[in-house]
Amino acid sequence: MKNITTYENQKVLVLGLAKSGFSAAKLLHHLGALVTVNDGKVFEENKDAQELLSEGIKVITGSHPLELLDEDFALIVKNPGIPYSHPFVQKALERNIPILTEVELAYEISEAPIIGITGTNGKTTTTTMIEHILNQSMTTGVARLAGNIGFPASTVAQEAGPNDELIMELSSFQLMGITTFHPEIAVITNIYEAHIDYHGSRKEYVKAKWHIQQNMSAADYLVVNWNQKELQTLAQQTKATVIPFSTESEVPGAYEKDGKLFFKDQFIMLAEELGVPGQHNIENALAAIAVASLKKVHPAIIKAALSQFTGVPHRTQYVGTVQDVRFFNDSKATNILATKMALGGFQHQNLILLAGGLDRGNTFDELIPALTDVKAILLFGQTKEKLADAAQKAGIPIIKFTENVETAVPLAFSISSPGDTILLSPANASWDQYPNFETRGDRFVQAMKQLK
Repeated sequence: MKNITTYENQKVLVLGLAKSGFSAAKLLHHLGALVTVNDGKVFEENKDAQELLSEGIKVITGSHPLELLDEDFALIVKNPGIPYSHPFVQKALERNIPILTEVELAYEISEAPIIGITGTNGKTTTTTMIEHILNQSMTTGVARLAGNIGFPASTVAQEAGPNDELIMELSSFQLMGITTFHPEIAVITNIYEAHIDYHGSRKEYVKAKWHIQQNMSAADYLVVNWNQKELQTLAQQTKATVIPFSTESEVPGAYEKDGKLFFKDQFIMLAEELGVPGQHNIENALAAIAVASLKKVHPAIIKAALSQFTGVPHRTQYVGTVQDVRFFNDSKATNILATKMALGGFQHQNLILLAGGLDRGNTFDELIPALTDVKAILLFGQTKEKLADAAQKAGIPIIKFTENVETAVPLAFSISSPGDTILLSPANASWDQYPNFETRGDRFVQAMKQLK
């Protein structure tokens, strides 16, 4: 890592812990900052705060007292999950205290170049595809996953050398807190409406996503989804060199034509050779192909890597077969759009869908066209009645209620036939029954294994 002196003897507040805040606090302390940590969880239940205190870092827990801002902080490093509408953050903004997120620190210390990936859907899959391809081709150094994918960027950046690559998944929350952050390649997988409760409007959400390219120059590459008119328009407003990808037309980048995937007229592979199903994964693969090609990876290596790629945990992930019935874990589908995309990758006549979860007040009418011809649907959680209504309108012949994912799996298996697929793609957040989508997906996999 670069041993920068920017933060020496600077009073810095780390607001909110979790993985990124904990990592940022340790890094800033190492860089000589006078760090104070403020986290909402009470000290007795806060192992991260306890560890930081043992290392000599000032810790204030249990609430976010406004008087803390009287301590004349030079800047705040904010956990991405804390919205800018939070009273503490609002007061800090009124006092013109700079507010960063931890990915900015990662950029400042990183010796490795950064490939940044953002978008509404497909971020994690695309990020992992790129990492997988590059690690098949690199002879010195390694491609390292970082950011919103679960590995704090500031921790990974400390470990990375100049021959490595940081493959960084970036959320809109993280991108709002950057100033100098500068990837050499950036990817925008797509933009749909999301996180309006956090950003306040779609316009502000798109603005946050677009931050990824704000410091890029013509020497850098911006890989964008040319299927979306909005991104075509935005692409006219960047200094970066734009590399489009598309499943709908031939573009001067990565594209699909007649079931074949190309980069600038160089044939890469057949779409059917991808290791993960679904039209959305063809888009993800095209983005990854564009990045790998820009990094001079040989087409044969790209093809081999994407053929072997079987998905990331909880995202249309193949997890096993029991008596010729396949199981796919798409627990990360926490909204309707993600489930629609997953459903597009399967033959519906042999598909049993498991869905349901936290009720956020929406209906599921938007899902109805994607449910046509599905063999059966098993529903659980707060939204099961609403989903049953959508399933009835879609004409699904078998609609059953069950308690949770654990009970849904054996029930689905009992009505399945050889050649069927059982797909967990909930279209809802997990918090009515599970602490997170990962736990929900893990329970699905455990229940499948018990069938064996």
